[in-house]
Amino acid sequence: MKGGYGGSSYSLATKRRWKGLVTAVLGLVFLSMLVSLVFLLGLHNGFLSSAGYATEQPSSATKHLRVYDQHSSADTRNESKRQQSAHVDDLIKRLVPPLPKNSGVAVTDDAGKDFRGADESEKLCELKYGSYCLWRREHKEKMKDAVVKRMKDLLYVARAYYPSIAKLPAFDKLSHELKQNIQDFERVLSEATTDKDLPPQIEKKLTKMEAAIARAKSCPVDCNNVDKKLRQLVDLTEDEANFHRKQSAFLYQLAVQTMPKSLHCLSMRLTVEYFRSSLDLEQSLSEKVLNPELHHYVIFSRNLLASSVVINSTVQHTEESGKQVFHVLTDRENYFAMKFWFCINKYREATVQVLNIEDLKLNNHYKLAPLHLSLPEEFRVSFLRVDKLSSYQIKTEYLSIFSHSHYLLPKIFPTLKKVVVLDDDVLAQRDISDLWSLDMGGKVNGAVQFCTVKLGQLKKYLPRNSFSENSCAWMSGVNIIDLTRWREHNLTETFQRLVQEMSTEEGLSETTALSASMLTFRGLVYALDDSWMLSSLGLNYGHNEDALRTAAVLHFNGNMKPWLELGIPKYKSSWRKFLNLQNQFLSDCNVNP
Repeated sequence: MKGGYGGSSYSLATKRRWKGLVTAVLGLVFLSMLVSLVFLLGLHNGFLSSAGYATEQPSSATKHLRVYDQHSSADTRNESKRQQSAHVDDLIKRLVPPLPKNSGVAVTDDAGKDFRGADESEKLCELKYGSYCLWRREHKEKMKDAVVKRMKDLLYVARAYYPSIAKLPAFDKLSHELKQNIQDFERVLSEATTDKDLPPQIEKKLTKMEAAIARAKSCPVDCNNVDKKLRQLVDLTEDEANFHRKQSAFLYQLAVQTMPKSLHCLSMRLTVEYFRSSLDLEQSLSEKVLNPELHHYVIFSRNLLASSVVINSTVQHTEESGKQVFHVLTDRENYFAMKFWFCINKYREATVQVLNIEDLKLNNHYKLAPLHLSLPEEFRVSFLRVDKLSSYQIKTEYLSIFSHSHYLLPKIFPTLKKVVVLDDDVLAQRDISDLWSLDMGGKVNGAVQFCTVKLGQLKKYLPRNSFSENSCAWMSGVNIIDLTRWREHNLTETFQRLVQEMSTEEGLSETTALSASMLTFRGLVYALDDSWMLSSLGLNYGHNEDALRTAAVLHFNGNMKPWLELGIPKYKSSWRKFLNLQNQFLSDCNVNP
C-alpha cells in the first residue's frame, strides 16, 4: 500500500511538473506570437527608416494585409474592412507622410506623399496616388476566374431575394428552388476558388440560378428588403475595391522605396571584399582631384550600380576621358563597397574619387543639421485642369531639386571653379563636355527649366512678392555650377537663412527644401536647351523614339527607376547596356535589372 501510494504521489508530482513546463512553453509561444503581431500591425516605434531607401522592416507589415472571406456577414465584413482600410491608411502615412494640398495644383513630394481625400474615381487616382496609377494602367491584367466571380454575384442576388420570396405562400416552389440553388452554389464555392476547379456541369447550375433569379424579380416582393441587400452589395464592393487599391498602392510604394535584395547583396559582398583585399585602395588621387583645369563631375548617391552607369555612360561618349574626374559622395554605410568597386573597375582614363560625406571636416558648416548625405529630392506635381464643359484632366510630373548636401559643394571642393552635378538616375547618350564651354552670362546654375510648373502655381509654398509668377521652375539631373559665382553670392548662407526663416514661420515641412531652393537661385539660373535632358523616364510610358534617341541625357526621375523590377521596360534596355552583367560580383548576387 505504501509503495503503491508513494508511486502514485510521485506520478502526480511528475505530472504537475510537466503541466508547469507545458504551461510555460505555451506562454512563451503566446508571447512570441504577440511580439510578431505587434510588428505585423506596425505598432512598434521606428517602423520605417527615414532614409531614402526603406529598411526591410516594412515588408513585415504587408503580411497583415489580407483578403476577407466572401461568406462573412455583411456588417462584420464592413466593420473589418473599415478597420483594415484605416490600418492601410496608417501604414501609407507612415511610409509617405501627406503634404498640404493646393487648389488646382497639388504638390506632393517623392512618390506621392498626398494620400488624403475620399474621391476614389479613376480620374483622380493619379492625383491621389501618382505614378502608381500609371503603372497599374500599363500592367492591367484580364480578369481571372470570371465564372467564379459570376457565381458569387448571382449567389448574393439570390440571397437578397430569398427572404422576401420565402414569406409569400404562393411562391413556395420558387422559394424551394432558390434555396436549393443557393445551397448548390455554396457547396461548389466551398470547394472551388478558380475556374479550373469547377465541376463540368457548372453551366447548367448557372442557367438554373439565372432563371430562378429572373422569376424572383417578377414577383411582387418587398422592394425595400431587396434594395437594402443590394445596397449592401454595392457598399461592400466599393469598400473592398478601395481597400485593395490602398493596399496595392502601399505595396507599390514599398517596392519602389526598398533597395532590391540583389543590390543589398552586392553592397555587402563588396564591403567584405574591401577589408579582405590586399590592393592599395588608398592610392593618392590628389593631383587630379584638386586640379581646377580638369572637368569635375559630382554625384550624390547611395546606389553603387546607378553611380557606375552614370560614370560609364559619360566616359564612353567623350573623346578626352583623361580630363574627367568623378567625385562620388556617399554615406558611411556604402563607402567601402563603392571604394572597392571603383578601384577594381576602370572607366577608360577617367579618375573616380569616392568620398564619405559623413567624415568630411568642413569649416563653418551651417548649423541646420548634422553632416549627412541627402539625395536630390523629388516632388510630385499633379495638375487638375477643368475646361468649359466641366470635364477635367489630370497630369502628373516629378520635379527633382537640390538637397541640403548640394549646398555644401563650395566647402567640399574649395579649389574648384566649376563642377557638373549629375543625379544618379541619369544616363548620358552623347558627349556632355560642351557644358564646360558654355557662357552663362554670370549665372550660377545652368539647368534645364521645367516650364510645365510655373512659380506662380507654387505660390502657396513660396513667400509673397518674392518671385515672378511666370518664372519657370528648374530641375536637377544635369547642372553646370559656377562655384566662383556661388561663393560671391554666398548662396550656401542664403539657403541656410531661407530654411531657418521658413522653419520659424511655418515649421520645418516637406516643401521647405523646394521653396528655399527656388528662392536661393532666383535670377541666377541659366536655362539649358531642352535637348540636353529628357526627363520623366521613371514615370512616362509615352516618350517617342525620336526624343529618346536625340536627348543628350536621359533622366529617370519618378518612381520607376531602371534598376527596379518596376522600371519601364522599353527604357531599361538603354540603361542596362552600360552594365557589365558578366562581372563576377553581379553574377553572384543575381543582379539583372
